[in-house]
Amino acid sequence: MPRLRQVPRSEIHEGGRPIYDMLFGERCPVAAPGTATGTQGNWWTVFAGVPDCFDHAVQGFAFYRSPKRKLAARLRELGQMRAGYARGSRFVFSQHCKASRDAGLSEEQIQAIPAWSVATCFSPLERAVLGYTDCLVLDGGRVPDALFDALRRDLSDAEILELTYVTCMYEMHATICRALRLELDDVDERVTELPAPDTGRASMDVMGMVPATKR
Repeated sequence: MPRLRQVPRSEIHEGGRPIYDMLFGERCPVAAPGTATGTQGNWWTVFAGVPDCFDHAVQGFAFYRSPKRKLAARLRELGQMRAGYARGSRFVFSQHCKASRDAGLSEEQIQAIPAWSVATCFSPLERAVLGYTDCLVLDGGRVPDALFDALRRDLSDAEILELTYVTCMYEMHATICRALRLELDDVDERVTELPAPDTGRASMDVMGMVPATKR
Protein backbone atom coordinates (compact mmCIF):
# COMPACT_ATOMS: atom_id res chain seq x y z
CA MET A 1 0.00 0.00 0.00
CA PRO A 2 1.13 3.60 -0.54
CA ARG A 3 2.75 5.20 2.47
CA LEU A 4 0.42 8.22 2.32
CA ARG A 5 -3.34 8.60 2.43
CA GLN A 6 -5.30 8.26 -0.80
CA VAL A 7 -8.06 10.72 -1.73
CA PRO A 8 -11.41 9.12 -2.60
CA ARG A 9 -13.67 10.41 -5.35
CA SER A 10 -15.93 12.11 -2.81
CA GLU A 11 -13.05 14.38 -1.74
CA ILE A 12 -11.29 15.12 -5.02
CA HIS A 13 -10.83 18.84 -5.70
CA GLU A 14 -12.50 20.49 -8.67
CA GLY A 15 -9.37 20.55 -10.82
CA GLY A 16 -8.76 16.87 -10.24
CA ARG A 17 -12.27 15.69 -11.01
CA PRO A 18 -11.80 15.54 -14.81
CA ILE A 19 -8.65 13.45 -14.34
CA TYR A 20 -10.45 11.03 -12.03
CA ASP A 21 -13.29 10.80 -14.56
CA MET A 22 -10.87 10.13 -17.44
CA LEU A 23 -8.87 7.47 -15.60
CA PHE A 24 -11.46 5.78 -13.41
CA GLY A 25 -14.86 6.55 -14.90
CA GLU A 26 -17.49 6.64 -12.18
CA ARG A 27 -15.51 4.38 -9.82
CA CYS A 28 -13.91 5.57 -6.63
CA PRO A 29 -10.25 4.69 -7.29
CA VAL A 30 -9.60 4.08 -3.59
CA ALA A 31 -12.46 1.62 -3.14
CA ALA A 32 -12.08 0.07 -6.61
CA PRO A 33 -8.54 0.71 -7.89
CA GLY A 34 -7.26 0.03 -11.38
CA THR A 35 -6.42 1.78 -14.65
CA ALA A 36 -6.42 0.85 -18.32
CA THR A 37 -2.66 0.22 -18.21
CA GLY A 38 -3.00 -2.33 -15.42
CA THR A 39 -1.71 -0.14 -12.59
CA GLN A 40 -3.53 0.58 -9.33
CA GLY A 41 -3.87 4.30 -10.02
CA ASN A 42 -2.63 5.32 -6.60
CA TRP A 43 -0.09 7.79 -8.00
CA TRP A 44 -3.09 10.02 -8.70
CA THR A 45 -4.95 9.35 -5.47
CA VAL A 46 -1.91 10.11 -3.32
CA PHE A 47 -0.91 13.26 -5.23
CA ALA A 48 -4.49 14.49 -4.82
CA GLY A 49 -3.75 14.85 -1.11
CA VAL A 50 -2.24 18.25 -1.96
CA PRO A 51 -4.50 19.71 -4.67
CA ASP A 52 -2.08 22.29 -6.05
CA CYS A 53 0.70 19.66 -6.12
CA PHE A 54 -1.64 17.42 -8.13
CA ASP A 55 -2.45 20.30 -10.50
CA HIS A 56 1.22 21.23 -10.86
CA ALA A 57 2.12 17.65 -11.81
CA VAL A 58 -0.69 17.50 -14.36
CA GLN A 59 0.55 20.77 -15.86
CA GLY A 60 3.97 19.15 -16.20
CA PHE A 61 2.45 16.32 -18.23
CA ALA A 62 0.66 18.87 -20.41
CA PHE A 63 3.96 20.71 -20.90
CA TYR A 64 5.84 17.82 -22.46
CA ARG A 65 2.89 16.76 -24.62
CA SER A 66 2.21 20.28 -25.89
CA PRO A 67 2.39 20.88 -29.66
CA LYS A 68 4.73 23.76 -28.80
CA ARG A 69 7.53 21.31 -27.97
CA LYS A 70 10.47 21.21 -30.36
CA LEU A 71 11.91 17.89 -29.17
CA ALA A 72 10.75 14.80 -31.06
CA ALA A 73 8.50 12.56 -28.98
CA ARG A 74 10.67 9.50 -29.61
CA LEU A 75 13.72 11.24 -28.13
CA ARG A 76 11.68 12.48 -25.17
CA GLU A 77 10.46 8.97 -24.50
CA LEU A 78 13.96 7.56 -24.70
CA GLY A 79 14.93 9.93 -21.89
CA GLN A 80 11.85 9.17 -19.80
CA MET A 81 12.10 5.43 -20.23
CA ARG A 82 15.81 5.27 -19.44
CA ALA A 83 15.36 7.63 -16.47
CA GLY A 84 12.78 5.26 -15.01
CA TYR A 85 15.03 2.26 -15.51
CA ALA A 86 18.19 3.95 -14.24
CA ARG A 87 16.45 5.26 -11.11
CA GLY A 88 14.97 1.82 -10.48
CA SER A 89 11.30 2.75 -10.84
CA ARG A 90 9.38 -0.07 -12.47
CA PHE A 91 6.32 2.19 -12.68
CA VAL A 92 7.98 4.98 -14.68
CA PHE A 93 9.85 2.48 -16.86
CA SER A 94 6.77 0.35 -17.56
CA GLN A 95 4.48 3.29 -18.35
CA HIS A 96 6.97 4.79 -20.77
CA CYS A 97 7.66 1.51 -22.52
CA LYS A 98 4.00 1.78 -23.53
CA ALA A 99 4.26 5.46 -24.47
CA SER A 100 7.42 4.76 -26.46
CA ARG A 101 5.54 2.45 -28.80
CA ASP A 102 3.08 5.25 -29.55
CA ALA A 103 6.05 7.57 -30.20
CA GLY A 104 7.47 5.22 -32.84
CA LEU A 105 10.21 3.36 -31.01
CA SER A 106 10.61 -0.26 -32.06
CA GLU A 107 10.16 -3.24 -29.78
CA GLU A 108 13.85 -4.02 -30.23
CA GLN A 109 14.77 -0.56 -28.98
CA ILE A 110 12.45 -0.76 -25.99
CA GLN A 111 13.85 -4.14 -24.96
CA ALA A 112 17.39 -2.81 -25.37
CA ILE A 113 17.00 0.06 -22.88
CA PRO A 114 18.58 -1.80 -19.90
CA ALA A 115 21.76 -2.49 -21.92
CA TRP A 116 21.56 0.33 -24.43
CA SER A 117 25.32 0.94 -24.42
CA VAL A 118 25.99 -2.37 -26.18
CA ALA A 119 22.89 -2.34 -28.40
CA THR A 120 23.14 -1.74 -32.15
CA CYS A 121 19.56 -0.59 -32.72
CA PHE A 122 20.04 3.08 -31.79
CA SER A 123 21.19 5.92 -34.01
CA PRO A 124 24.14 8.12 -32.96
CA LEU A 125 21.69 10.80 -31.79
CA GLU A 126 19.61 8.28 -29.83
CA ARG A 127 22.78 6.99 -28.18
CA ALA A 128 23.71 10.55 -27.25
CA VAL A 129 20.26 11.06 -25.70
CA LEU A 130 20.60 7.85 -23.68
CA GLY A 131 24.11 8.73 -22.58
CA TYR A 132 22.95 12.21 -21.57
CA THR A 133 20.08 10.68 -19.59
CA ASP A 134 22.52 8.52 -17.66
CA CYS A 135 24.61 11.61 -16.88
CA LEU A 136 21.52 13.38 -15.55
CA VAL A 137 20.20 10.47 -13.49
CA LEU A 138 23.28 8.52 -12.46
CA ASP A 139 25.97 11.22 -12.44
CA GLY A 140 23.97 14.07 -10.94
CA GLY A 141 24.17 16.20 -14.09
CA ARG A 142 27.90 15.84 -14.70
CA VAL A 143 28.09 15.71 -18.52
CA PRO A 144 31.33 15.36 -20.50
CA ASP A 145 31.88 18.01 -23.16
CA ALA A 146 32.17 15.38 -25.89
CA LEU A 147 28.76 13.97 -25.05
CA PHE A 148 27.14 17.39 -24.95
CA ASP A 149 28.77 18.25 -28.27
CA ALA A 150 27.20 15.11 -29.76
CA LEU A 151 23.76 16.40 -28.73
CA ARG A 152 24.45 19.84 -30.18
CA ARG A 153 25.31 18.39 -33.57
CA ASP A 154 21.67 17.42 -34.07
CA LEU A 155 19.58 19.28 -31.51
CA SER A 156 18.85 22.96 -31.00
CA ASP A 157 19.28 24.70 -27.66
CA ALA A 158 15.50 24.56 -27.19
CA GLU A 159 15.42 20.81 -27.84
CA ILE A 160 18.25 20.16 -25.39
CA LEU A 161 16.58 22.24 -22.70
CA GLU A 162 13.29 20.40 -23.20
CA LEU A 163 15.10 17.04 -23.06
CA THR A 164 16.89 18.06 -19.88
CA TYR A 165 13.77 19.39 -18.16
CA VAL A 166 11.50 16.46 -19.00
CA THR A 167 14.10 13.82 -18.20
CA CYS A 168 14.85 15.38 -14.82
CA MET A 169 11.13 15.71 -14.14
CA TYR A 170 10.74 11.98 -14.68
CA GLU A 171 13.72 11.17 -12.52
CA MET A 172 11.88 13.10 -9.81
CA HIS A 173 8.68 11.13 -10.40
CA ALA A 174 10.65 7.87 -10.31
CA THR A 175 12.21 8.85 -6.99
CA ILE A 176 8.86 9.88 -5.52
CA CYS A 177 7.25 6.61 -6.56
CA ARG A 178 9.94 4.61 -4.81
CA ALA A 179 9.89 6.75 -1.66
CA LEU A 180 6.10 6.67 -1.28
CA ARG A 181 5.73 3.11 -2.61
CA LEU A 182 3.33 4.07 -5.36
CA GLU A 183 2.02 1.85 -8.12
CA LEU A 184 4.53 -0.78 -9.30
CA ASP A 185 7.14 0.54 -6.87
CA ASP A 186 5.26 -0.73 -3.82
CA VAL A 187 7.88 -3.37 -3.08
CA ASP A 188 9.64 -4.47 0.07
CA GLU A 189 13.28 -3.63 0.62
CA ARG A 190 15.24 -6.51 -0.88
CA VAL A 191 18.56 -5.77 0.84
CA THR A 192 17.96 -7.41 4.21
CA GLU A 193 19.73 -9.91 6.44
CA LEU A 194 19.11 -13.56 5.71
CA PRO A 195 18.57 -15.21 9.10
CA ALA A 196 21.11 -17.93 9.82
CA PRO A 197 19.94 -21.40 10.86
CA ASP A 198 19.11 -21.62 14.54
CA THR A 199 22.43 -22.47 16.12
CA GLY A 200 21.88 -20.79 19.46
CA ARG A 201 24.43 -18.13 18.57
CA ALA A 202 23.28 -14.52 18.65
CA SER A 203 26.04 -13.35 16.34
CA MET A 204 28.42 -14.81 13.85
CA ASP A 205 31.46 -13.43 12.05
CA VAL A 206 31.11 -15.32 8.79
CA MET A 207 34.63 -14.57 7.59
CA GLY A 208 35.93 -15.56 11.03
CA MET A 209 35.41 -19.14 9.95
CA VAL A 210 38.01 -18.74 7.17
CA PRO A 211 41.42 -19.90 8.39
CA ALA A 212 43.98 -17.13 8.58
CA THR A 213 46.85 -17.58 6.15
CA LYS A 214 50.45 -17.07 7.10
CA ARG A 215 52.55 -14.82 4.94
